[in-house]
Parts: sequence; C-alpha cells; structure tokens
Amino acid sequence: MKNNKSTGEILREKREEKGLLLRHVSAELDIDTAILSKIERSERKATKEQILKLAEILDLDKDNLLVQYLSERILYEIRDEELGSKALKVAEQKMKYINNQKSQD
Repeated sequence: MKNNKSTGEILREKREEKGLLLRHVSAELDIDTAILSKIERSERKATKEQILKLAEILDLDKDNLLVQYLSERILYEIRDEELGSKALKVAEQKMKYINNQKSQD
C-alpha cells in the first residue's frame, strides 16, 4: 500500500479495478451510496468495521488497510498541532512500554 495515498483513494482505485459499482459495494456494507462516495473522497471517515469489511470485499490485505486507516486517524488528530510530531514519538514510546508491561504479566 502506498503511504502517500489516502485510504479513500486506495478503496476507490481497488473498487474500480475490480469493476464494482459504488451501489454494489455500499449495499454489501449496508450503507448509503453517498456515504461510500464520501469515504472514497476522504470527506467522511469510515468505521473500523467498515474498513475490515471493505478489505474483504475488495480483496485488500486487512492488516495493511487497517494500518493505513489508523495512521490517518492519528494524523488528522494531531496534524495541526505544533508539537504533533514530538507527541507522536512520545506516544510510540508509551505504547511500547505498555505493551511490554502487558507481555510481562
């Protein structure tokens, strides 16, 4: 997966590559076609469950798509923060510490 593409771009490209119509994919997700269109244009965020279902429908690697989705959630939360990059590094250190503590229990 290319990191410079948005999740929406990846989804749209794969859907079009497979020759699937928006209405067919949105029906499988049980959402309105307009919502899926907005997700593909990055005007609306998908839920984690929708991302996992889209990976299945579009034959995308679930882990790669989920990493893409999560990275965007983090990015949009901190992108306008002056200390966003620094906070991200601290959060990564904390996550490693917490995960290490969990594995020792």
